Amino acid sequence: MTTTTHPFALTLLAWFRQNGRCLPWRSTRDPYAIWLSEIILQQTQVKQGWAYWERFMQQWPTVEALAAATEDDVLLAWQGLGYYSRARHLHAAARQVVVLGGFPRTIEGLRRLKGVGDYTAAAIGSIAFDLPAAVVDGNVYRVLSRHFGIATPINTTEGKKEFALLAQELLPPGEASAYNQAIMDFGATQCTPQSAECDRCPLLATCVAASQGTVGELPVKLRTLKIQERHLCYVYVRCQGQTAIHRRGEGDIWQGLWEPWLVETPPEGAVALRMNVKHVLTHRRLLADFYLLETTVRPTLPPDYIWIAEDDLHRYGVPRLVERLLEEVR
Repeated sequence: MTTTTHPFALTLLAWFRQNGRCLPWRSTRDPYAIWLSEIILQQTQVKQGWAYWERFMQQWPTVEALAAATEDDVLLAWQGLGYYSRARHLHAAARQVVVLGGFPRTIEGLRRLKGVGDYTAAAIGSIAFDLPAAVVDGNVYRVLSRHFGIATPINTTEGKKEFALLAQELLPPGEASAYNQAIMDFGATQCTPQSAECDRCPLLATCVAASQGTVGELPVKLRTLKIQERHLCYVYVRCQGQTAIHRRGEGDIWQGLWEPWLVETPPEGAVALRMNVKHVLTHRRLLADFYLLETTVRPTLPPDYIWIAEDDLHRYGVPRLVERLLEEVR
């Protein structure tokens, strides 16, 4: 980190004072509230995550309260946000913090919490504890690559090192919290992936991408992801006011969430509700068939299925795809 403030950082800080987003977790230095917001906002837009943050803070206002909750309760509260490993890691990390007697006050200590990587550790550390650590996320990659004209792919080892070093060099002394929030907001609202507002950008005069006409080409990211297609066939069993569900196990999508009867082929008497319903995950494209089986006799199911009252289904956390099935049944 430099001992003087770079003009780039000065401009961002001035922009932030006028244009920074008013978010509830910014009105506190409570590391719990800040950490919770950062975990929720991983791969989630602010407008969606905001309501979840408020519900979590209301239901579990302290890290001790969250640690004392059951995983089922946490997964249910998380329902609809996706990437459910975040919820499991959130719960596990809360229990780590309680054992430690509070949130670690070093970047290294924060990184040891379940689900906390370099970015999240820097965000929590700088905002809650004024630690001089620069955040590097998608917004930061985009702003830095465009302004400084960096074409090194951001998903390579070389690129990650280059951007991390630059981000740390630009961090103004004593203002890590404001600067980190400034560059994140700038990327989220001004220097956006598409339709960046270059004509009213305070950094326009020094932006390499703007001068070279390469704004739409940066940042560079190598295409490495292979999308796999997977077919699921669900049967909602309705038997005298009850239905059967089971909890998904480890090592697959939606670990810890509940789902109806999953079959290779629908049983006799099952009625198709919807076919080939598409649901896209980060690295999978799911195609699901939904069936309804109304019967007075319970079918023979694997031993890990449980029978519950249909009216109690809302007590169990389910994936969004299963939510769509339940909507069809209702």
